[in-house]
Amino acid sequence: MIPFLDLRKTNLQYSKEIKEAIDRVVESGIYIQGDENRLFEEEYSNFIGTRFAIGCGNGLNALSLIFKAYKELGILREGDHVIVPANTYIATILSISGNGLIPILVEPDKDTYQIDSQKIEEAITPQTKAILIVHLYGQCAYTDKIGDICKKHNFILIEDNAQAHGCIIKGRRTGSLGHAAAHSFYPTKNLGAIGDGGAVTTDDPLIATTIRSIANYGSVSKNMFRYKGTNSRLDEIQAAVLRVKLKHLEEDNDRRKHIAKEYIKGIDNINIKLPVISDFDAHVFHQFPILCEKRELLMRHLENKRIYTAIHYPLPPHLQECYREWNHRHYPVTEYIHANELSLPISPVLTQSEVTEIITAINNWEE
Repeated sequence: MIPFLDLRKTNLQYSKEIKEAIDRVVESGIYIQGDENRLFEEEYSNFIGTRFAIGCGNGLNALSLIFKAYKELGILREGDHVIVPANTYIATILSISGNGLIPILVEPDKDTYQIDSQKIEEAITPQTKAILIVHLYGQCAYTDKIGDICKKHNFILIEDNAQAHGCIIKGRRTGSLGHAAAHSFYPTKNLGAIGDGGAVTTDDPLIATTIRSIANYGSVSKNMFRYKGTNSRLDEIQAAVLRVKLKHLEEDNDRRKHIAKEYIKGIDNINIKLPVISDFDAHVFHQFPILCEKRELLMRHLENKRIYTAIHYPLPPHLQECYREWNHRHYPVTEYIHANELSLPISPVLTQSEVTEIITAINNWEE
């Protein structure tokens, strides 16, 4: 059997280091806001290339904290518009609407599945104040055009880097390209905890200080509260585990890239559309998405071979019940991707024989 993702096997690679890290936390007696969190923040900000990293509870919290901070500082206001890709995961959209802001959905590029920078300007309104790019599937969504649009209109540029830890574009890592970036360390991510976790990275000291305060109930000192805050902190065990896994991230990403190259070179089936990759440095292959108009038949064929896949994602945000006010809208590129996308296994612990088995099974499939 080839599972879509074997988290146990993934973590077993580093089990000795992980167990030592957990023991270190248990023996320290400090389980929240201790040395492990402080050191992880330092190491992760150095890795990303920003001045600050602030650990928090999860990726959605990270996004929400960014928007809350900009609102508290008066840079964003209730009802402001935020441009965002229409084909993103629901959490991205929830972070916008949950903070009283209006998501403005923009179609993705049909080849890269990233927000189409050529369609952004036509979506700008007088209320637009920010662009939230999402590095979907592990591929960098930033383009020079997006940067130019932000400069021209004085927009805030926020990154959702939940899927792209370690991705590089022109010598800079995603998570350092905008004014602030959100990161998720959900266990399935390229840099995954053994529970939940997240972080915000930024070069802006005011944003960093404000986010750190909001995430700690809004406090500026003990029992003194400037903001109506929340409770969102990265616990010591997760921070310690992430410190271990951060040391191995680039090695794991290189393995993912190798598997992706094998797929691109080896898969040859007229019914399959492979992703278009122009720069392998700008992709860390959190997922390897293919498009197939007979997706269910292909999934069934692979399951019969005991090869398991996943869909990212079955239904786009604008067709979800929670956004029923958008259900009448039509985003053809987004809807096509969601109806036909299938993610192949691309775990760094996949063996070469398993990769070959997957390629052979796909090439032998006839609809």
